[in-house]
Amino acid sequence: MKARQIAYQAAALAAAAAIAWFFVSNAAANLEARRIASGFGFLSREAGFEIGEKFFLTYSAADSYLRALAVGVLNTLGVALIGIVAATVLGAAIGLSRLSPNFLLRSLGGAYVEFFRNVPLLVQLFFWYALITEGLPHPREALSPLPGVFLSNRGVLLPSLEGVPRLEGFNFVGGTAITPEFAALLAGLAVYTAAFIAEIVRAGVLAIERGQWEAAQAVGLTRGQALRHVIVPQALRVVVPPLASQYLNLTKNSSLAVAIGYPDLVSIANTTMNQTGQAIEGIAIIMGVYLTISLSISAFMNWYNARISLR
Repeated sequence: MKARQIAYQAAALAAAAAIAWFFVSNAAANLEARRIASGFGFLSREAGFEIGEKFFLTYSAADSYLRALAVGVLNTLGVALIGIVAATVLGAAIGLSRLSPNFLLRSLGGAYVEFFRNVPLLVQLFFWYALITEGLPHPREALSPLPGVFLSNRGVLLPSLEGVPRLEGFNFVGGTAITPEFAALLAGLAVYTAAFIAEIVRAGVLAIERGQWEAAQAVGLTRGQALRHVIVPQALRVVVPPLASQYLNLTKNSSLAVAIGYPDLVSIANTTMNQTGQAIEGIAIIMGVYLTISLSISAFMNWYNARISLR
């Protein structure tokens, strides 16, 4: 019986290797027949295109394709990490509001969840982008809710260490600018994912026995104190595993940024593939980066889940 199992496994492995060899050799033959270059040597060549938004990394058109793709990776990581934090905070607040004894607050939370999780994310991205670019005034009529903060169809201007934003001509100079593309992508990802996180939080709290609430009240804790010190720490053991899946979904959904013009990894890789013609390598880079990011998030969440689990 054991020998038969080994034989089956060896046959399956051989079949998988044969299929992989067929696809690789077929792709190589087609590339050679069409005289299309292969390999990753193009990464050292000059990119020749500008990138409008960059996280923590300087870049110019004279830099290499490798540096351009690195900018795309950082842009993707930036919006994903900020989106995860925003979606977690918003989702937790909505989820707890659905458990509130206040009818209005509970109803608003339910309406939020049902609306945003049932509208496709791509549609929501278009909505947020249109709201910012069409719904906000021009820079000369920009809204200023706080000193030094301006809202216009060019994005959000915030004060920075280098200077305060000020209007010159038809646009602002100085300060830190949050572009409409970044703002729309972040809003769409956070609001959409928060609807799912809200249900995870609600289910986690409901999974705690009623006796825990009664015990907290018996020692004089208010509802808020009981929630913070007794219920939520126990609910985390239920919440964290599905929460990891939502973090992965948010990160992968950030690839929709190409639809509204935000220069994430997919957008920059598409430009690279159009200029070099090396689509296989470009797709392989995208897959490798997202795989690495997803496995890293999974590893961290598994580590955190192990720390808070019951011993």
